[in-house]
Amino acid sequence: MRNLVVLGGGYGGLTIVNELLEKEWPSDIEVTLIDRMPYQGLKTEYYALASGTVSDVDIRVEFPTDPRITKTYGEVSEVDLNKKLVYLQGQDPISYDWLVVALGCVDKFHGIPGAQEFAHGIQTLSQTRMTYTRVNDVMPYGQVTIVGGGLSGVEMAAELREGRPDLNIRILDRGASILSSFPEKLQVFVREWFIKHDVEMMSHVSLSRVEPGILHNQNELIYTDETIWTAGIQPSPVVQKLDVPKDMTGRVLLNEYHQVPLHPEVYVVGDCASLTFSPSAQAAEAQGKQVVEVLRALWKDETPHLGTIKLKGVLGSLGKKSGFGLMGKKTVMLGKVPRALKSGVLWMSKRHFG
Repeated sequence: MRNLVVLGGGYGGLTIVNELLEKEWPSDIEVTLIDRMPYQGLKTEYYALASGTVSDVDIRVEFPTDPRITKTYGEVSEVDLNKKLVYLQGQDPISYDWLVVALGCVDKFHGIPGAQEFAHGIQTLSQTRMTYTRVNDVMPYGQVTIVGGGLSGVEMAAELREGRPDLNIRILDRGASILSSFPEKLQVFVREWFIKHDVEMMSHVSLSRVEPGILHNQNELIYTDETIWTAGIQPSPVVQKLDVPKDMTGRVLLNEYHQVPLHPEVYVVGDCASLTFSPSAQAAEAQGKQVVEVLRALWKDETPHLGTIKLKGVLGSLGKKSGFGLMGKKTVMLGKVPRALKSGVLWMSKRHFG
């Protein structure tokens, strides 16, 4: 038997498994899905779990059960590309003929002392559970500070305002405005929402150190009860250790078929892959679908023909009743409609509808 191993059951990895299950594949090929847990955590909704506005079970999707799929649970510690082996902590290594690396990302702390030790993240489900506990144990009228004014930070701040209206909430950003990569009209809408809902915004913040209860903005001290970190991501440590060409952000450089050029049996999808667009669930799913096209073509001894990946846009939430969206490069959506659309996307994700 030949073995296709999929590392990670997130947006990219699970898309590959589900796409494969829609049709038959050669009987001499088995598929192994490896993940820490027996379900996918819907990462785009982790901010809501951390805020206490949804429960854990609301943002989980069970892995498919099919006799053609072997599910293995454990922590991936290393991949040996030359021996074609995946090493799991405390388990025997697993060999592969084809490998999909879809291990996602971890927080990036930019070398700031104390950030990793004293700030709380929302990159993994277990990490988010701990963040929920710490943040929601803050006493009434306490201070929570969110570091990072991108999409994750904005959604976190807005949802926490809804989940804990008694708290003082602050969001910090290095730039001149939150959501600085978005059009000005959208930035203004979100800033006005924050002002209306008493979320403090601090711009041009350059942290030099994080301590328990204190953030050092160079010579300025910013006091806080808890700190949530949404100030950047980097590929999984397993991918960081791979000796393959990478871009400036540490993501793996790929050929047109999403393969590692010197190891064409290895595919990389999602946050670990060097793409022409920013990492996102949508990009990981689109990549996953194309990887299945490539595999099916190769298994039939055919040449793959892939189209260009086109993303639909970005949707963000401001609590449960408002939101924002950017369709294409210029079309801005504000208010209830993009929030309803985001809820619809979540509904489809939980049912594997794309």
